[in-house]
Amino acid sequence: MVSIRITGFYHDKTAMKDKLKEAASSILPLIIVVMILCLTVCPISTDLMLCFMLGTIMIIFGIGLFSLGAETSMTPIGNKLGTAMTKTKNLPFILAVSFALGFAVTIAEPDLQVLAETVPHINNTVLLVTVGVGVGFFLSVCLLRILTGIKLRWLLLVFYGIIFVLAAFSEKDFLGIAFDSGGVTTGPMTVPFILALGTGISNIRSDKAAVADSFGLVALCSIGPILAVLILGFFYTEGSAVTEIVTASFSDTAEITGAYISAIPVYMKEMAAALLPIVAIFLLFQIFSIKMSTRNLAKIFIGILYTYVGLVLFLSGVNVGFSSLGTVLGAGLVSGNLKYFTVPLAMLLGWFIIFAEPAVAVLETQIEEVSAGAIPGKAIKFSLSVAIAIAMGLSMLRVLTGISIMWFIIPGYAIALILSFFVPDIYTAIAFDSGGVASGPMTATFMLQFMIGASTALGGNPLSDAFGVVAMVAMMPLISIQTVGLIYEKRNRKQAAKVVPYGDDDVVELWEVA
Repeated sequence: MVSIRITGFYHDKTAMKDKLKEAASSILPLIIVVMILCLTVCPISTDLMLCFMLGTIMIIFGIGLFSLGAETSMTPIGNKLGTAMTKTKNLPFILAVSFALGFAVTIAEPDLQVLAETVPHINNTVLLVTVGVGVGFFLSVCLLRILTGIKLRWLLLVFYGIIFVLAAFSEKDFLGIAFDSGGVTTGPMTVPFILALGTGISNIRSDKAAVADSFGLVALCSIGPILAVLILGFFYTEGSAVTEIVTASFSDTAEITGAYISAIPVYMKEMAAALLPIVAIFLLFQIFSIKMSTRNLAKIFIGILYTYVGLVLFLSGVNVGFSSLGTVLGAGLVSGNLKYFTVPLAMLLGWFIIFAEPAVAVLETQIEEVSAGAIPGKAIKFSLSVAIAIAMGLSMLRVLTGISIMWFIIPGYAIALILSFFVPDIYTAIAFDSGGVASGPMTATFMLQFMIGASTALGGNPLSDAFGVVAMVAMMPLISIQTVGLIYEKRNRKQAAKVVPYGDDDVVELWEVA
């Protein structure tokens, strides 16, 4: 018994070390680029740099703890709940529970929390609830799709058609926020939970299409927030005139310490309230249906504790340290002769961000498994890097020129939807899911604040010009992944056509094989 405990502890210790290394590697390239900029073309105060470095340390530990916690708690909870729900064979019950789960896990999403803190003209609670309702509703639609086998592309066509009709009549201040909401909700908290839930439900189907139908959940859940926020824009008026972005400033280390000390209790309370519904639903299923062993149940609750502490550290580091520097850096670079230099710089940052994003490795593995190794991971990573670099460059161009996001979103999604008719369904599902992977914590925090700072310094409207960067990042993989899938699918067909077919009774000469 003692040896088991020691082994388990060693495993947790090793896993923690690996997660911290992943978190550090995901942020290190961005840190290096930012430090070079701050020491050369855009000098900043020592206090702000200190605040940034302290925030970096908190984010590394936060992401590490959160990743380990989500892996050991959210993923198994989602899988167990999905299997248990389908065993009831009660469709209204399944849809109601999936709505509640979608709502609860969305509220706890760190990327959404960051966006809600950033948006100046919508109350935080109102935005969180609106987005949560959107995700909850579409998670129910997702599970209904898995049970019925409806083609993903038709649902995407219908719902994106509705989105663009609503967008045509929406206020421009809500457009970027609506599309950004769709990107940030499919973050590190939501994605593993939703994918695990879909896998659990798809297990009741034995047909070949069940595996493919388990993908695409993230894609549909990303639609919910966009629709919900666009609809909110027609009715919400409170604070609509507020456009000022408040940036934190520090005069000494005492103020920096005080800012972190003040932030941590706030996020402790918010994250406790966010995680409690998920835990409550899981415990109800545990009592009446799942009935896991005490040992496995203890592992899940330890994972929940990791998740909680990680979220608190992450949000504190992001909102106090990263956000302020991103805003100052963006404003400083566009204020002088470096105005249009920010376009290639944003592309460079986008390239490094996606290369260092830990979730990209998960996507690579997923695609390699589905394609049976036909599509190499390097091709996926390279295509994503190019796509996100272009997305960042276009986003900065929007800030500099004031071009509406619809001039990019409509053609982009049109191309993605057209491609869906020429590639196998599985590639479409993975491509639309990959948008949630690409729009990770760094995009929702540092790059959004970077764009806001640049827009504010230029005298533009951040609500219409800066917001939308997450949406651009979430959109580009839809095109790049499907394009890569199309290329490799054609290549595989050509190779298959070159294979000489032989019958069972044919005599094959040695020279033919050679």
